[in-house]
Amino acid sequence: MLTLESKKTIVAEVAEVASNAQSVIAAEYRGLTVAEITELRGKAREAGVSLRVVRNTLARRAVEGTDYACISSSLKGPLMLAFSGEEPSAAARVLSEFAKTHDKLVVKVVALQGQLLNVSDLSAVATLPTRDEAIGQLMATMKAPVEKLVQTLAATPTKLVRTLVALKDQKEAA
Repeated sequence: MLTLESKKTIVAEVAEVASNAQSVIAAEYRGLTVAEITELRGKAREAGVSLRVVRNTLARRAVEGTDYACISSSLKGPLMLAFSGEEPSAAARVLSEFAKTHDKLVVKVVALQGQLLNVSDLSAVATLPTRDEAIGQLMATMKAPVEKLVQTLAATPTKLVRTLVALKDQKEAA
């Protein structure tokens, strides 16, 4: 049985994690074995995702002062909360991959940067690029016009040199 002090500690810990989270996913885990949950926790840890199983009343209090207060009314039943710290898509990616092989894990709530989304948006959130991928895409987009300009500027002298070489070869052949 939880004492009042331990409840306050749990609420404070979850509130701190929630206030720094990029996204929150709540999933029903009823029917999963301890080994399967342990496997899920390992995958989540590798991806930088914080998994918490907390009583819904405590979870509601924890998210009360955060951007994720929008999920309070959706917290019903035995839920596991997954918080993405660095990458907004990390929790969605871990849970959607795990749910593909474990049909007992059912996602109930998806929230991204303080906005409650439909559960059907889980796959869209899971496919968001990571920070490194997004930076790479941005750099490629920024680099493309410069490359095209250099190619265009280099094309005229190259064409001139090819024309002169062709004239030289033609005069030598004649």
